[in-house]
Amino acid sequence: MAPPSRRPGHSRKAQYGLFTGYVIAGIGALIGAALLAISLLEPAAFGGLRGVSIDVTSPVSRTTARAREGGQGLIETVRGYLRAGSQNAALKREVELARIRLAAAQSLKQENARLKGLLGLGNSDVEPVAITHMLGSSGSSARRFGYIGAGRDRGVTPGMPVRTARGVVGRVLETSFTTSRVLLLTDSQSVLPVRLADRDVIAFAQGRGDGRIDIRLINLGLNPLKRGDMFVTSGAGGFFQPGLPVALVEQLTDDGAIARIVSDPAAADFVAVEPLYQPVLTKAARTPVDQPLPGSQTGEEGGDAPSAE
Repeated sequence: MAPPSRRPGHSRKAQYGLFTGYVIAGIGALIGAALLAISLLEPAAFGGLRGVSIDVTSPVSRTTARAREGGQGLIETVRGYLRAGSQNAALKREVELARIRLAAAQSLKQENARLKGLLGLGNSDVEPVAITHMLGSSGSSARRFGYIGAGRDRGVTPGMPVRTARGVVGRVLETSFTTSRVLLLTDSQSVLPVRLADRDVIAFAQGRGDGRIDIRLINLGLNPLKRGDMFVTSGAGGFFQPGLPVALVEQLTDDGAIARIVSDPAAADFVAVEPLYQPVLTKAARTPVDQPLPGSQTGEEGGDAPSAE
């Protein structure tokens, strides 16, 4: 197969066009070579030409620069908006976390205050058998019981009084190894001897089963009570120490009053279990009947005993 011919054929016009293209290409090559030689030998020779070209293209460059700056500004604005949104979300999370920590700190502060109050026990000389959590209490039935986190493992026995730093809660009814059931003051089967804190008025406090207690006076007659009177334990019965806060009078009745307990079991976190109260006996009460009193004489050591007149 013969190689293709590069000749334009017999058309003179095509031959002249091809020749003109070669001539122009040669002239362009010569001019380019000359300009390259000049730029290498005299770098400053084209300074004026470059300045003119820059002046001619500067409006277009300024427009392009403004468009570029505007685009960058828009992008930065969008980035700043997105960054501000994420920062606001982070700040909200930090504020929420700070609030949670503040609430936890306040709760811990209150818990420490309650524990300090229980440890002090109103400047009482009685050392508690145990200080423990109030696990729960019944609030819907007529019977009112509480449950504490201490039992026989810590020396708790039935009958021991249970109290908070504010006042009496009840007494231990049943014990297991690690927990105990408490008969609350508001139970209908709970009866506690009480007296007025500032006057010698004796009464019994009996639970109503509705969160309050009935104050029944021993001496009936003119009702000496008034709203706001504080009743405390009298010490009678041998369970509770005398002088422990019990209830505040809310409503007067014919034979006493209806009172609100000062220590709500539902609001108690910690309670103290105290030993049973044992009144101090006098020396005469402790002396057996068949034992002679000091100063008496027997027949063996000092003759016959003097006859009673």
